[in-house]
Amino acid sequence: MSDPVSDKRAGFRQMRPSRDVSHLLNVMAALRDRQAGCPWDVEQDFASIAPYTIEEAHEVADAIARGDMVDLCEELGDLLLQVVFHAQMGAEAGFFEFGDVVEAITSKLIRRHPHVFGDGQAANPAEVGEVWARIKAEEKAEKLRKKVEMGIPAPSPSLLDGVPPSLPALTKALKLQQKASKVGFDWNDPRAVLAKFREEIQELEDAFDKKDASAMKDEMGDMLFVIANLARHADIDPESALEGTNAKFRRRFGHIEARARAEGRSLDDMSLEEMDALWDEAKALEKGC
Repeated sequence: MSDPVSDKRAGFRQMRPSRDVSHLLNVMAALRDRQAGCPWDVEQDFASIAPYTIEEAHEVADAIARGDMVDLCEELGDLLLQVVFHAQMGAEAGFFEFGDVVEAITSKLIRRHPHVFGDGQAANPAEVGEVWARIKAEEKAEKLRKKVEMGIPAPSPSLLDGVPPSLPALTKALKLQQKASKVGFDWNDPRAVLAKFREEIQELEDAFDKKDASAMKDEMGDMLFVIANLARHADIDPESALEGTNAKFRRRFGHIEARARAEGRSLDDMSLEEMDALWDEAKALEKGC
């Protein structure tokens, strides 16, 4: 008498890598098989997988920043896996399938580019942005209408709607500020933002003096929010700016580690002054001094 689990796994063993996305869908379905699949994959749900989806998107961005096309190819595959994983869980629950995801984004792209797929006109990126925003607003209104027809309670509309809660905090701050700016809730002069930044630094210092942990956290958040605002006024992406500094820190700290290894020493045995000197040396090397 045949064993259903053994029979399934025998079929799974016939699966091979392929450029055809249908094979990837079959592999994911096999991993999620309740009888013969992977126990870890089977126990996952949308919420447990969401952090991995965000992480993979960041790893794609990192590969792009490093200009590493080998890594980018691999990371894009990992990101695609996240889409396939969510689609498989959606299909199992009867919500949607991978084909529905593909059709939805294809439909959206065609609908939001009437200047390419229709009779609309958009001669430059600014006009494209205007068309995109108008159609997006129409889609939002239609989606709300459908939800009302289905009896789904409609939340009170807000200008700040549409900023995903899962965004990195600095990016979220930037998008909230951009939306508020559309109705004039904004500073007209970047120097006013600088003045606000100095005010927030003083308030943070006061919180430190009082040793008030709750106030320190609150004021630190205010200061970071103002930094995001200042970056926006300077037309700088704060996430990109901070990531550049993170990379710079890695390089310079790596120089300290390399010099310590060359001298047969441990960082634990180095004084702060010695490490600072090596840091300055790394800065000088970067500047070609």
